[in-house]
Parts: sequence; C-alpha cells; structure tokens
Amino acid sequence: MRMLRAVGSELLGLFVDDGALALALLLCCAVIGVAMTLAPWLSAAIAGPALLAGCTGILLFNVSRTGRH
Repeated sequence: MRMLRAVGSELLGLFVDDGALALALLLCCAVIGVAMTLAPWLSAAIAGPALLAGCTGILLFNVSRTGRH
C-alpha cells in the first residue's frame, strides 16, 4: 500500500509541482466559466482574453515569487 501511495505521489508531482499555482489556475478558470454561465451576454470574445490575462498574470506572479526565494 505504501508503494502505491509513493508511486501515486510521484506521478502527481510530475503534473502538479506547485499546489498554489494549480489551485489559482483552476480558480481562475472556474470564475470565468461561472461568469460565462451566469452572464449569457458575455461572449467568448471577452472571456478568452480574460482567461489568457488571468492565467498569464497568475503564472508571472508565481514565477516572480519563486525567483525571490
């Protein structure tokens, strides 16, 4: 059982290195998705750039934070 847990942890670590980054990106995607659902007038022409800007901003913040340490 321990070996399975260790393998699963290593496999997850390949895809998710920083949990805060992954959580922030998921939250950004969820907020934009909910906004598109609740506001039908919100088109992909607005949501697409907002998603790009949000994810890029989160990534830049995470890189700058990691670079300081």
